[in-house]
Amino acid sequence: MDNRPIGVFDSGVGGLTVVKEIMKQLPAEDIVYFGDTARVPYGTRSRDTVIKFTLQSVRFLMSQGIKAVVLACNTASAISLEVAQQQFDVPILGVVEGGAIAAVHATKNKRIGVIGTEGTINSGAYERAIKLLDDSIETFARPCPLFVPLVEEGLQDSEIAYMAAREYLSFFEGTGIDTLLMGCTHYPLMTNTIRKAVGTGVKLINPAEKTALILKRTLLQRDILNDGAKPPRYRYFASDDGERFKKIGSSFLECHISCASKIDIERY
Repeated sequence: MDNRPIGVFDSGVGGLTVVKEIMKQLPAEDIVYFGDTARVPYGTRSRDTVIKFTLQSVRFLMSQGIKAVVLACNTASAISLEVAQQQFDVPILGVVEGGAIAAVHATKNKRIGVIGTEGTINSGAYERAIKLLDDSIETFARPCPLFVPLVEEGLQDSEIAYMAAREYLSFFEGTGIDTLLMGCTHYPLMTNTIRKAVGTGVKLINPAEKTALILKRTLLQRDILNDGAKPPRYRYFASDDGERFKKIGSSFLECHISCASKIDIERY
């Protein structure tokens, strides 16, 4: 048993969709969450910048005594995962593997759409992960860069969000996809809007659930689960305004966040 916390990192508040699933799958585990809200979004950043930001964020989490890290940010997972795994001696998981597995299991006609930030889509990480699982599957990928700022501003169900969704997702008309992988942790908060844009005939895949299950398997294999002797403790940190993080983050988790401490991430 190992009662150290799990560290979860995202470029903003979107990674709380992954935290929500970890809480459900691993209810005894303590969690430390860091949202790099001062530098969100990562999707338009260069590869070197994303790696730099990711390593700084993992260093901060390591300073909190964590036993495992989840890169809940899809862009960081797609670009920085292997670099981070080589530099730190705790298990580090991304969200791409879980999303790919869930999408491959869901599709019936082997035609999958992928949406994400520009960085995630340009990396081709989801397409490669899907091909490794089933090379007969055809993928269609489209970046949706406005979705993250819309969610960060709490506008995910607005008319503006729907107009953006219609513009981006019209790309998939005529492709015949039966599954759409939401390759960004912010996008599940736009499920209602995305559903309106693509219709009811397309399955929407949130990588968070499968990622939490992979984390659970990893902790079991390494015998580092929390013993559950005490109630779980959840701590939240952000690189920008903690009050704003609490407000938006509480809606992501569907429970109240009482405190979000601001940190100077450049120190790490």
